[in-house]
Amino acid sequence: MIDQEKIKQAVRLLLEGIGEDVNREGLAETPDRIARMYEELYGGMYEDAQEHLKKTFHVDDNEMVIEKDITFYSTCEHHLLPFYGKAHIAYIPDRKVVGLSKLARTVEVFARRLQLQEQLTGQIADALMESLRPKGVLVMIEAEHMCMTMRGIKKPGSQTVTVVKRGAFLENKELTDQFFQMMR
Repeated sequence: MIDQEKIKQAVRLLLEGIGEDVNREGLAETPDRIARMYEELYGGMYEDAQEHLKKTFHVDDNEMVIEKDITFYSTCEHHLLPFYGKAHIAYIPDRKVVGLSKLARTVEVFARRLQLQEQLTGQIADALMESLRPKGVLVMIEAEHMCMTMRGIKKPGSQTVTVVKRGAFLENKELTDQFFQMMR
């Protein structure tokens, strides 16, 4: 679990390291606020996405299911800065589906960890393949990274897009084309 005391100590050291007075009014409670915030932001480290995908429903139709524009917020493990955007998930059921909110919960579990966008995309796809055993999964994530917009190259508005395909989406280009047409 998250060690709030260590986080508070680290925040105090960080503030001192940048030359701040950790006892001034505006910063006095900051270490405590940051420790509580980190528990929320990184709570996905202690959650199993498979738990959200356990409850399924039988279907006779095995057509593509798409849940798009799932907003997420995550933290880049390289710079500890946020990246945020939209996840789009498609899968071809094999006689069972999961509630649509469970797809968003799956995104949330993995996003609430220190992450790389490329890794996040694959983790979502793999969790769906493992739990639902669908014929195929495609996950696309579009995100803006604060390490690109507020520091370094400073290019606000730039988007990073990652796509991971599994199963039928790897084998059938028409399914992938259909997904991208539906994203327009």
